[in-house]
Amino acid sequence: MPRCTRKGCGQDFDLATNDPSSCTYHSGAPVFHEGLKSWSCCSDVNKPALDFDEFMKVPGCTVSSHTDKAPKVPAPAIKTSSIASNLIVKEAKDGAEVYSTSTPKLAPPKPSIPPPVEAPVVEDEDDLDVPVSPGAVCTRRSCGTAFVSDEVNRIGDGDETVCTYHPAVPIFHEGSKGYMCCKRRVLEFDEFLKIEGCKKGRHVFAPKQRTELQVEQFTDCRVDHYQTPKEVHISVFAKQVDKEKSTVAIEDNQIHLDLYLPGPKRFRRTIILFGPVNPDGSSYKFYNTKVEVVLKKLDTRSWTLLEKTTRDLGNISLTFGVGGRTGTIGGKDLVLDEQNTNRVD
Repeated sequence: MPRCTRKGCGQDFDLATNDPSSCTYHSGAPVFHEGLKSWSCCSDVNKPALDFDEFMKVPGCTVSSHTDKAPKVPAPAIKTSSIASNLIVKEAKDGAEVYSTSTPKLAPPKPSIPPPVEAPVVEDEDDLDVPVSPGAVCTRRSCGTAFVSDEVNRIGDGDETVCTYHPAVPIFHEGSKGYMCCKRRVLEFDEFLKIEGCKKGRHVFAPKQRTELQVEQFTDCRVDHYQTPKEVHISVFAKQVDKEKSTVAIEDNQIHLDLYLPGPKRFRRTIILFGPVNPDGSSYKFYNTKVEVVLKKLDTRSWTLLEKTTRDLGNISLTFGVGGRTGTIGGKDLVLDEQNTNRVD
């Protein structure tokens, strides 16, 4: 069966059933600009694509019959020489005119930059457990083989099971078009579509779902607190914490926070408390934007800090606070331990 050569179609067709509404294609030319890919005939209708595979899936905007004739390629524009514009006329002493061309200034050589290390190409594999409908096209680049049956295209070592494709992505640079995996470059888009694959393998009609292993990343979360004469309220600002996997362990003089955040992120911290607490009377609760921990004090003295330190803090005293909608405000009554009470007296 012949294959349609119109842009955006590329389907095999039967001459007996080919009618004026059989083919949907692009009548214009492809446009590549600053990474965006679109068609000149429908750029105002279809959104430009960044990925080449998405660009190839843009539906056609013109309906007609299929054809197997080679598309017309416009003749390249003839470049005029620019030597005449660079001529310099000088007059000698005897009146004769001397013509010369200006010497272009050579740009200084650029320092050599080592080429970037390319990431290994991860290729798709065909999932043989997934059924494929007849007529489905192989998803590998530049293959275009239509699925017939498992026995013909997927099982065994027959000729129809061999896929000739490009494993790497296409590249478009200053008008030239090609693939990263091979050296051939062309100027016309139609010629680019005809570049034969550089690697052989198996067809992929139903790609396997990849299970990418995410590397766990430890992150930091803001921790705030305020206190009352009997309690210390701690807020850990962590959004969408996984309640099933996360743990908050409260001990006599410390708390352990192990919070699992969205994606591979995780927050883990142990806080040595400034004073002793009652673990049985303490509690915690998960919210959508934070984790609230309420610690029950064993005495009513004021905590200078949340976390115990060996530094000399000097003459520092803090008032108690109470929680409110607009934040923390100072309390009216100050409760001191026996040592600080003797200092005041």
